[in-house]
Amino acid sequence: MAPLHRKLIRDLARLKGQAAAIGVVIAAGVMVLILAVTTLDAISLSKARFYDSHHFAQVFADLKRAPEGVAGRLADIPGVNQVQTRVKAPVRLEVPGFDDPVRGLLVSVPDGEQPRLNRLYLRQGTLPESGRNDQVVISEPFAQAQDLAPGDHITAIIDGRLQRLTISGVGLSPEFIYQLGPADLLPDYARFGVLWMNRRALGHAMDMDGAFNNVVLSLQAGAREAEVIDAVDRILALYGGIGATGRDDQISHRFLSEELNQLRVMAWVLPTIFLGVAAFLLNVLMGRIIRTQRQQVALLKAFGYDNRDLALHYGLFTGVIVAAGGALGVALGAWAAEAMAEIYAEYFRFPELSFRLQPRILALAFVISAGAALLGTWHAVSAAVRLPPAQAMQPPAPERFRASWLERSALGQRLDQPTRIIVRNLSRHRLKGLMSMVGIGLSGSLLLLGSYQFNAVDHLLDLQYRLVMKMDVHVTFTDPTPERALAELRAMPGVSFAEGYRGVPVHLTHGRRDYRTSIMGMEAEPALRGLLDRDHRPTRLPPEGLLLTHYLADHLGVRPGDTLEVEILEGHRRTLRVEVAGTVDEPIGVSAYMERRALNRLMGEGPAISGVWLLTDTAHETDLFDRLWEAPRVAGIGQIDDVERQFREYIGDTVLVMMGILLLMAGSITFAVVYNNARIAFAERARELATLRVLGFSRGEVSWILIGEISVITLAAIPLGWLVGTGFAFLLNEAMTMDMYRVPMIITPRSYAFSAGGVLLASALSLLMIARRLRRLDMVSALKTAE
Repeated sequence: MAPLHRKLIRDLARLKGQAAAIGVVIAAGVMVLILAVTTLDAISLSKARFYDSHHFAQVFADLKRAPEGVAGRLADIPGVNQVQTRVKAPVRLEVPGFDDPVRGLLVSVPDGEQPRLNRLYLRQGTLPESGRNDQVVISEPFAQAQDLAPGDHITAIIDGRLQRLTISGVGLSPEFIYQLGPADLLPDYARFGVLWMNRRALGHAMDMDGAFNNVVLSLQAGAREAEVIDAVDRILALYGGIGATGRDDQISHRFLSEELNQLRVMAWVLPTIFLGVAAFLLNVLMGRIIRTQRQQVALLKAFGYDNRDLALHYGLFTGVIVAAGGALGVALGAWAAEAMAEIYAEYFRFPELSFRLQPRILALAFVISAGAALLGTWHAVSAAVRLPPAQAMQPPAPERFRASWLERSALGQRLDQPTRIIVRNLSRHRLKGLMSMVGIGLSGSLLLLGSYQFNAVDHLLDLQYRLVMKMDVHVTFTDPTPERALAELRAMPGVSFAEGYRGVPVHLTHGRRDYRTSIMGMEAEPALRGLLDRDHRPTRLPPEGLLLTHYLADHLGVRPGDTLEVEILEGHRRTLRVEVAGTVDEPIGVSAYMERRALNRLMGEGPAISGVWLLTDTAHETDLFDRLWEAPRVAGIGQIDDVERQFREYIGDTVLVMMGILLLMAGSITFAVVYNNARIAFAERARELATLRVLGFSRGEVSWILIGEISVITLAAIPLGWLVGTGFAFLLNEAMTMDMYRVPMIITPRSYAFSAGGVLLASALSLLMIARRLRRLDMVSALKTAE
């Protein structure tokens, strides 16, 4: 074995603590990279395969009713490849053994055949038999939540008529990867299901014989989606069309895309932060390790080793650490990514989730970690090998002494001798102390970043379900209903208060910016649906004009006083100009609001409502749901407690699991950095401390010199960590803002305390380990001349 290789092994054995600590820093960065990129890759690949293999449509349109002959006109539109007309119908379901209200969506398929577009992936059973009007395929998540299988029966109310249905199969569709009910933000598999029925049977039940109320289209390569959508709208306008949409606005695809965008941000932002911190720490730590071997470098050069040999030697030293840390990071990242993919599979339903650790991702991880290591050690290695042997063999020239202002002050005169030594050492080695402080501060900033997500999400949910969604039950109607329905609902058992609203789907346009959402018409001072300003105080609706969420106003580029072009996508489609009266602050969803009667006037209708919010007595909910089940115009019944529980579970399963892993990694990095800093400081000053012991300083005084210096640097690093961590949190918050929810940029004192506590705990553990070495300090060995 070559002498330098033997030295490498001895150095790694002697510095195993520091090497392990640096390896943890690398492993954390690689793990975050593998976790984010692999999860993103698994979901993206599964989505692409499912879309392609099952012919996911690219344009979608709902309408009131059109004869089947209109399909030919749609097929003649330039750029259209295939057309699939369908019948869709919202239904209420009754599942044996389940008392809560259940909503469903019936979608037609050609009798006994797969549709040309949005084909079904059958997990169990078969398609409905041709000619059968009582068979359905149900979506797999609904089947699993209700423990249903082929051959079981459920009851449905289809267009006001009760019908007993037999389950022929269980399947999945690319149209419902994210199975979301109307007006829901999160899937509720037990209370909302998708069902597929023969076209003839569903058409007859909905009085749609020879007609359709929904159509999907695929496009030819190179076709312009916007032009096709405009042509579809022109044709369907006579038949009650409410506006065709592209794939980007299809609910399932949109939520899936938002999640992928969020993962994409995490795949770049978080590894960049972690590996950037790792590169900086490697530069500081490796530089100090190499400086302790200054005389060894000189001797090696004197014995004929050139700069290239030494650079390769220290490069291998770093390479072994990086390889070990990278391998550990890959193993942990692959394990965490597989677990994370399983969590996402609960919310995004694919026939199979194509999880695999691809070679290109491994290569990317090692290239980035090696690059971070190279950046971190190049300066230290190059500085070491540039020194001539004669100069390197000499100890560093002592710095010029000068009493600092603190020592000259009255306070400095009262300091004991060990504390003065601490002050002098920090003032003489300002750059080294600053680099140590920055390194510890950066590790503390990662703790703050992880803690921020937990507290911010709790604040988001408390804000949404304590100040905004104050109702207990949400009732929706099949069609706009006269206001007198409020009185009927107030008289039902267990209802203590009822408040109606009118929801209208719209397309908002301002200049070149547009957005599809709905206008929610509410009471001027709503009691059960809070509207909040920037300071989270209740606000009232103006007599005229729109209130927009801040997110929507920013997206459209409007401010109070501007005018929006509002295209009504319901009933007689019209385009109106409406003034923006103000903005409201909401963490979840994107909507526009208007005083209900003003919206009724805008629609040219009487006092109509689309749904009702109820405040109820839970003791009477069973009787209430039985009464609502019998009401023919009730399309759906939602329980807000269930919605909140589902949202907390979703956030806990996705965002908080990811941030929990990052928090664990941040804690590991913090300990590694503080411990490494303490070990190197001990190695650098062992000779000096032994000399002080010989001169008569007690063991406690000598220990205080080292421990006190590390403590001062650590305490000074905490505010820096707070500052940098706040910046990281702001960048991550801005990058991860999405339609579904926006995490508020609120960092609580608890997060700052957690960051400081983590740094102090790591420092205390490190100092305990160093204290053991100080107790075993061998004065004779430390004072010997290095050979």
